[in-house]
Amino acid sequence: MTPNNPSASLLLEDGRRFDGLPLGAGGVALGEVVFNTSMTGYQEVLTDPSYAGQLVTMTYPLIGNYGTNAEDVESLRPQVAGFIVREAARAPSSWRSRDTLEGYLRLHGVVGIRDVDTRALTRHIRDEGAMRAAIAPGDVPEEELLERVLAHPKMEGLELACGVSTDRRYVVPAVGREEYHVAAFDFGVKASSPRLLSERGCRVTVLPSEADTADVLALEPDGLFLSNGPGDPAAVERVAETILEVAGKGIPVFGICLGHQLIARAFGAETFKLPFGHHGGNHPVMNHDLRTVEITSQNHGFAVRGGEADEVPGAPGLRVTHSNLYDGTVAGISHAKLPVMAVQYHPEAAPGPHDSRYLFNDFVALMAARVRDPAERSDACPT
Repeated sequence: MTPNNPSASLLLEDGRRFDGLPLGAGGVALGEVVFNTSMTGYQEVLTDPSYAGQLVTMTYPLIGNYGTNAEDVESLRPQVAGFIVREAARAPSSWRSRDTLEGYLRLHGVVGIRDVDTRALTRHIRDEGAMRAAIAPGDVPEEELLERVLAHPKMEGLELACGVSTDRRYVVPAVGREEYHVAAFDFGVKASSPRLLSERGCRVTVLPSEADTADVLALEPDGLFLSNGPGDPAAVERVAETILEVAGKGIPVFGICLGHQLIARAFGAETFKLPFGHHGGNHPVMNHDLRTVEITSQNHGFAVRGGEADEVPGAPGLRVTHSNLYDGTVAGISHAKLPVMAVQYHPEAAPGPHDSRYLFNDFVALMAARVRDPAERSDACPT
């Protein structure tokens, strides 16, 4: 390589190395390397807070062909620890484009690497599992870089939601007439979720991940929404009390992704680390009640442990409502007696298909039923 075209490398914790060229900001990026199978929506992927602490590999070979803009974002800035692509488009073609992928990454200080054999990398992750890795300039000694990788914390046990959550509450007003008030925990919420609720007549008060039961109940909400987010759900146990008390009062609860895992754990279920996670916009899910298949957008490295039939071990009140058709893992749950529903995937998509947006309507229907028949409300917290 010449000085004007310096090399870069991706080094995995098992010693596997992939060479390429620098992309975006300079320096070293450390994190867990995963792959995303979406063909479009790379800017939404970059700005998804669920990717905090991860080096994201895009399996689609050409990334950046329609550039970047100020509209296709799910948070204020990129959240990924690093970005890995096969080919980065240098001349984007879109009337909406305001910057190249390269310029966008450099502007926000995101370290990336291009010209990587992403097919070989993806196959390696599928075989060996997601693992810690580093993106670095090619002249960084491999021994030194491997030491840094091995010293980096593993994803298991990491509480990352507090690092991407809002530090103060804010309100997303209802579009048109306000029908309901939703309290929303921000564990790394994507902007699309509050927006879709607001379009359905909901005023959404977004709360920091550190909010407690009193903070939620003081709002007198019609429903509670638990967002997506990064890290290990086992490290966010503090919210379990809130979930149980709110649900016990008959207030509908809806969780997605990390929120789904936290609801399951609150009722006694276990979660576990997936070998390489589910990341992409083309994951098929079976809806057990409707006997239909939804193509879904997913982004998670942990899952709820399932059991026989539709049972959720350790949580007798819960039943499985959706299953991932790739590996049979739990993709959705509901409670037998309480107005509680949750899915492992992203019904708001962004990027991805819109097959699952009906879930926001289902949540609104639960709130509507409670408002129509307040006599059904219960003050007994489940055990």
